Amino acid sequence: MLSIVFPDSRAASPAPASPCVRVCRLDADGLCTGCLRTGDEIGQWSRMDDSERRRMMATVLSDRERARFRFLEQLQEGERLREVLYPLRQPPAGDGWNRSELDDLLPGSEALAEAAVLVGLVPRGAAGTQVLLTRRTDALRHHAGQVSFPGGRVEREDAGVLGAALRESHEEIALEVSQVAPLGFLDPFLTISGFRVTPVVAVIDPDYVPRPHPGEVAEVFEVPFEFLMSAAHLHQVEMEFRGRRRSVLEYDWPGQRIWGATAAILYNLRRRLEQGT
Repeated sequence: MLSIVFPDSRAASPAPASPCVRVCRLDADGLCTGCLRTGDEIGQWSRMDDSERRRMMATVLSDRERARFRFLEQLQEGERLREVLYPLRQPPAGDGWNRSELDDLLPGSEALAEAAVLVGLVPRGAAGTQVLLTRRTDALRHHAGQVSFPGGRVEREDAGVLGAALRESHEEIALEVSQVAPLGFLDPFLTISGFRVTPVVAVIDPDYVPRPHPGEVAEVFEVPFEFLMSAAHLHQVEMEFRGRRRSVLEYDWPGQRIWGATAAILYNLRRRLEQGT
């Protein structure tokens, strides 16, 4: 299997001056949909000292998060995931971790388009955590017919990669913002189509009912998290592409071909959990 040492997400993430994750819009309760602060609290933030900020994040904002996303507590892997992901306030910088595989296929990094996907984890009680995946329609320009996570290009009006992942998930499978609790980011991944993809790992409300966009998504399905995090089910396939031998990852999941970028993103998640960073 690929021998890669991923950057330490904790070392790259100093203590925050603010819980802002750039998804800045007050909801009907008067709370920011991104950081869960009130308008007054946002205004007072710059006048607080570090101890007051830390105390508020550890108590008030944490309590609000649990109250708003009650399904968060159902995810057994929640705390462990937060330890190994890049925090929402600080999306990972730098190149994709698979750059060496694509050096001869990609333009300069300045020409790469930014994209984001949502790695949705659904707590299913006794059935365990499930990973939500889609199969794209055959009519799409990029990755037609392939198994993927909801997501797409970061648009100018998006609040960064997190905003793009949430918007695309709503457009593609009707996932409401109130039904998804983002946890953090994985390492960026480059695709041969010229995208730098930032995966957003999130918990999805188990009561969510998918409504796939007929022009983009042919099917929405779930695969057990435990299955996808097992090294025994992931294989490395060697193939010839544009004059060079390359490695492609693929899962042996029955009925669906989970491979390429989707398999690589799941591999990145598994390795972070194994390495503890």
